[in-house]
Amino acid sequence: MEGGEKHQFLISKESGAGLRLDHFLTAQLQHLSRSRLQQLIRDGRVLIDGKPSKPKFKLLAGKQITVEVPAPVPMAEIEAQPIPLEVIYEDKDFIVINKAHGLVVHPAAGNPDGTLVNALLHHCQGQLSGIGGVQRPGIVHRLDKDTSGCLVAAKNDQAHQEISRQFADRETTKIYHCVVQGIPVHPDGRIENQIGRHPVSRQKMAVLEAPKGKRAVTDYKILRCSSDNETSWAYIRCHLHTGRTHQIRVHMKSLGCPILGDEIYAQPSRQKPAVPRLLLHARQLGFTHPRTKEPLSFTAPLPEAFSAYKPT
Repeated sequence: MEGGEKHQFLISKESGAGLRLDHFLTAQLQHLSRSRLQQLIRDGRVLIDGKPSKPKFKLLAGKQITVEVPAPVPMAEIEAQPIPLEVIYEDKDFIVINKAHGLVVHPAAGNPDGTLVNALLHHCQGQLSGIGGVQRPGIVHRLDKDTSGCLVAAKNDQAHQEISRQFADRETTKIYHCVVQGIPVHPDGRIENQIGRHPVSRQKMAVLEAPKGKRAVTDYKILRCSSDNETSWAYIRCHLHTGRTHQIRVHMKSLGCPILGDEIYAQPSRQKPAVPRLLLHARQLGFTHPRTKEPLSFTAPLPEAFSAYKPT
């Protein structure tokens, strides 16, 4: 496999038998994150006795594992565009930006350009990791189009792999601020349940009964709230311990308090107070520097739309 990697393992009673496939490979191929390996398994690039498998497959003695890691895809197919970026921090390994509301992270159907990736290619002069492939160079994690705040992108494959590993192993700190309609019954608490694709509306996620969905954990705390005859709202700090799609939006809705301006899980035209955008912001992001191992923490300034609600 030109430009890529190929690895083979033979499972024995002393080494690997009884372990999950993704756990075994994570221990053997430490330069690759668990999330990266899980994706390779799903893509059919990990074979057991010549056949595709699943990340949770329990290994048996005598099984032969073959792993093919494709070479990074060239990034020349995406156009670099001079889209303004608010840079929080940047060095030779990664860049942290305050993603603007309304900015799509990477090209996809309906958004072929004008994305964060196009902006990063211009700003970084093409110096982004290739692990994400041609459509997602440098992209370690994502924020919804309508969510603003801290987002990190990697400039080389080594940084990408290490930061991705920290996200997969839940070694990062992710703090979000949001403003919700109504006031939760409890001033703080932990929301822990299973989140997966909505059984009817495929653009939505939903709380599901185990074993369906994936475990999702959010700690929340009300920092300010207000209620009168016409409006009721709460400004909430959320600490994510997992990173499921739409996690905060679904969890706030599960409390009976959808986020103001949420066009997927609420009806903004009927919400009071009326707001100009989704009031969800990735306020803080913390992780360990992939090269120096220094603990880092970044904060994205609050957008103007939050000013009327933030704690004094």
